[in-house]
Amino acid sequence: MRKHMSIIGVPMDLGQNRRGVDMGPSAIRYAGVVERLENLGYHMNDLGDVPVSRPDGKNEIQDGKLRNLKQVAESNQKLAELVDKEIVENHFPLILGGDHSIAIGSLAGAAKHFQNLGVIWYDAHGDLNSGDTSPSGNIHGMPLAVSIGIGHDKLTTILDYAPKVKPENIVIIGARSLDPGEKELIQEKGINVYSMHEIDRMGMSQVVTEAINYLRERTDGVHLSLDLDGLDPEEAPGVGTPVLGGLSYRESHLAMEMLAEADMITSAEFVEVNPILDDKNKTASQAVGLIGSLFGEKLK
Repeated sequence: MRKHMSIIGVPMDLGQNRRGVDMGPSAIRYAGVVERLENLGYHMNDLGDVPVSRPDGKNEIQDGKLRNLKQVAESNQKLAELVDKEIVENHFPLILGGDHSIAIGSLAGAAKHFQNLGVIWYDAHGDLNSGDTSPSGNIHGMPLAVSIGIGHDKLTTILDYAPKVKPENIVIIGARSLDPGEKELIQEKGINVYSMHEIDRMGMSQVVTEAINYLRERTDGVHLSLDLDGLDPEEAPGVGTPVLGGLSYRESHLAMEMLAEADMITSAEFVEVNPILDDKNKTASQAVGLIGSLFGEKLK
C-alpha cells in the first residue's frame, strides 16, 4: 500500500432516510483515525469534506422514484474527481462516509486507473438495487448496481464512462439482507457472495483466503467498501440499517489483517457511521480499529 494517504470525508445523508450519518466523517476523525495511521508510519493528508448540496425540500423524490438524485449525483461527481486526482498523485484514497451512496463516486474515481478493478463489498446488504427494484428509492441501496452499469444515467455515467466494475470482479462478504431483485441480479451476473451462512460454516479465515485468491487471479487492484452495518448491531450500534446476526468485531479484524498481509487493497472507504444512533462513538471507534488493522497494525 502507498505510504502517502489522503483522507476524504463525504458528509452524505441524502442516499437514505435517517439523519445523522452526515456526521460520520467527523465521528471517525474524532475517534482518532489520523493519529492511528500516522503512528503506523503513513504520511497523512486530510483533504476535508466533499461539499454536499441540500435539496429544496426534505428528501426530494426525483425521476419518479429516486430520492435526491441530483444532489447525490453532484456530490459523487466531485468525489470521483478528487479520488482520481489523488491516485494520479500516487496517494492512497481513504474515504469516510456518510451513507453508502458515496461508493458510486469512490469507484468511479478509482476504476479509471485499472483494467480490472476488483471490489470487496463488506456489508449486510448487496446494494444492487435500481429504481426498478428498490422498495424505498434510497440510492444508498444502489451503488454496486450503478458501478456495474445498472441504474440512472446521472449515476452510471459519472466521469463519462460505464461500467466501472465487472460483476465477476466483485466479492460480497457478510450479506444477510437481500431484496428479491438483488438476488435475481446476483444469479444473473454471477456475483460472488459469501453470506453469513457461508461465513458461519467455513469461518472468516477461509472466506477471506478464497476472496483474496479469487481476486488476485483476475484483478489488477482492489477497492474495499466497508459498511459498518456488516458488523452485528451489538458490535456497531451506530448504523442506519442494522441487521441482526452479523459479523463480529474479531472476525472483521481478522479479515482486515488478512487483507493487509495480502497487500492488494488500492483504495478503501468506511461508511454508514451514524453518531446520532451510536453509543459513546463506539461504532466510529470500531471503524478506526478496523482501519488500523487494514493498514498493518498488529499486536506483535
